[in-house]
Amino acid sequence: MTTCILIADSSSLTVVGAETLLKDRADTLISKAENGDDLIEKARAEQPDLVLLGDRFDPLIDTLALVEQILYAAPSARIIVMGTSTDGLVIRDLFTMGVCGYLAAGDDLSSCLLTALDMVLREYPYLSPTANAEYLLTMQGSNRDWQLDPEARAILRLLASGCTAREIAARLHLKLRRVYWVTEKMRARFGASTNEHLISLAAAQGFNSFPG
Repeated sequence: MTTCILIADSSSLTVVGAETLLKDRADTLISKAENGDDLIEKARAEQPDLVLLGDRFDPLIDTLALVEQILYAAPSARIIVMGTSTDGLVIRDLFTMGVCGYLAAGDDLSSCLLTALDMVLREYPYLSPTANAEYLLTMQGSNRDWQLDPEARAILRLLASGCTAREIAARLHLKLRRVYWVTEKMRARFGASTNEHLISLAAAQGFNSFPG
């Protein structure tokens, strides 16, 4: 049975490396996406068994939002994120949303990718060594139960665009105290002291764009 794999990563070296590792795998069909829109179109048309997604793939959309769109377009696809972040909360959020595997950029792709692929296709989760260590450490912390859900990401996008808390509440039809509460939770989650610091830290961890 042929395994269809869709690769979406902004680094040509990573794409070439993944293709090289996968080319000798029996019954494997590989396609590549150029940007976020192309990825969603191909996911919908091809219904791949697996998507290899770089966490900085498209500068116009953050990874969590892109994962949501992939799973909407191809509900049966398994997603492995090839990530530059080793933030355990980011990894936790991705798995909560339906990601099946995470390969940290600092780990050797050649020693992890095929194992990750086989495990994920057999319905087992996979974390590369660095990602696994950071995830386990984070899950022992006090912020482990709070997720950067769609509401929080919407507030973060509006904060980054310069909206005040009152403007955010009006645009999202939320109570003002709810906006303040979520913002404080996000500060704690990222370890930020101000909203500006929050936006900066979020960008550094992959939330480098906040589309409207």
